[in-house]
Amino acid sequence: MIQSDTRQAYWRRANPKKYDAHLAVQRALNAGQLEKQTCEVCGIETVDAHHDRYDEPLHVRWLCRRHHTRLHHYGEDMFPINSTV
Repeated sequence: MIQSDTRQAYWRRANPKKYDAHLAVQRALNAGQLEKQTCEVCGIETVDAHHDRYDEPLHVRWLCRRHHTRLHHYGEDMFPINSTV
């Protein structure tokens, strides 16, 4: 098997749990088992799935790219986990 040396391929090999969680979300979205919501912070419709825990791959928070990036940059305290989710 030939391994790709792209940055994305390297990330996938270095983060198998994260990659598996991302794939699980894509499969669930395609199968209609999971539905995208609007950004939980600002309500924008174009969102990313954010995992607080990768061992719960279908338990995601929907965040626009701006808020998803800020969450990763500044930490979980910026947008606390909503206990009702």
